[in-house]
Amino acid sequence: MNSITNSSYSIHFKEESYIQLNKFIAKKKPSCIFILVDENTMQNCYPVLMPQIETEARIEIIEVDAGEEFKNIETCTGVWNAMIELGCDRNSLMINLGGGVITDLGGFIAATIKRGISFIHIPTTVLGMVDAAIGGKNGVDIGHLKNQIGVIVPPVMTLIDSTYLNTLDNRQLLNGSIEMFKHGLIADRDYWKNMKDVGADYYSVTFDKLIHQSAVIKSDVVKSDPFEKGPRKALNYGHTIGHAIESFCLSSDSHDSLLHGEAIAAGLYLESYLSNLHAGLSDTDFAEIGDWYKSLKMNLNFSPQDIENMLELMTHDKKNVNGEIRFVLIDTIGSFITDQTVPEIDVIKSFSLL
Repeated sequence: MNSITNSSYSIHFKEESYIQLNKFIAKKKPSCIFILVDENTMQNCYPVLMPQIETEARIEIIEVDAGEEFKNIETCTGVWNAMIELGCDRNSLMINLGGGVITDLGGFIAATIKRGISFIHIPTTVLGMVDAAIGGKNGVDIGHLKNQIGVIVPPVMTLIDSTYLNTLDNRQLLNGSIEMFKHGLIADRDYWKNMKDVGADYYSVTFDKLIHQSAVIKSDVVKSDPFEKGPRKALNYGHTIGHAIESFCLSSDSHDSLLHGEAIAAGLYLESYLSNLHAGLSDTDFAEIGDWYKSLKMNLNFSPQDIENMLELMTHDKKNVNGEIRFVLIDTIGSFITDQTVPEIDVIKSFSLL
């Protein structure tokens, strides 16, 4: 698979990943390589990575707790302290080995310690490979409000090796694939169809190619708008409502927590409903999206008070302007429009579809 390169960073695939990693290490001659992992990637992915690294540099492993609930400033403080105690300097290199939480967290830590050190993302989940590890967004949550503190600083490179997917269960694989479906909805109808056709065949050559294509779609959008002033907002399709659902369930005693992709799937469905009402999305396209969502069998159910609580969470969405909730909507599968406002009553009504 061809590498993806631009002026800021590069994305490499499969065997080429480790060739480029070792070339960079040989050229940089880092004083220390810090590898950030959680308990899952330490057990399952670190043994895959280490034989691939060729260096005499000192390597330090820093392990954090797994889970979105640990993507916070407290975890950052612990890692910053550990890195300083281990002799981190401006010529250190950080490798973030994990899913979206690790790459978001590790990128933020690396971009801020010593006013910034070089870092590389090695995503180990579908979600990381097609979304979180591409584009330079790094950050942490405040309480249950997602990604409120962060920076946009790209990694030196992102290395995508689908071998790591062998460590995941089907729920995690589906979780990451939701962002791939989103890419089809905002950018490419044929890609959307291909994602539906491949189904749950996550270890196929076809799915590998779709991961590559998804990385191309996201990289192209980011390249056109690196600081999210315009078209890059499209990558948030489904996320205004989806993030609210995710945050609410994470903080609720009466609802099970959802994985990011599970919440975004619901967000895609409900924001497609709003697109049908307010952006010209056809009944046929909306029905197709609805059939896809229903096939996931999410079975979510929220009370009127739950919905009110989620509306409050939506007021913290980063796309908002002057306190007004702004949505990304689609006018057809494969085409988006940004900065859309909709009546609150329609947002409330959309939840009745779940």
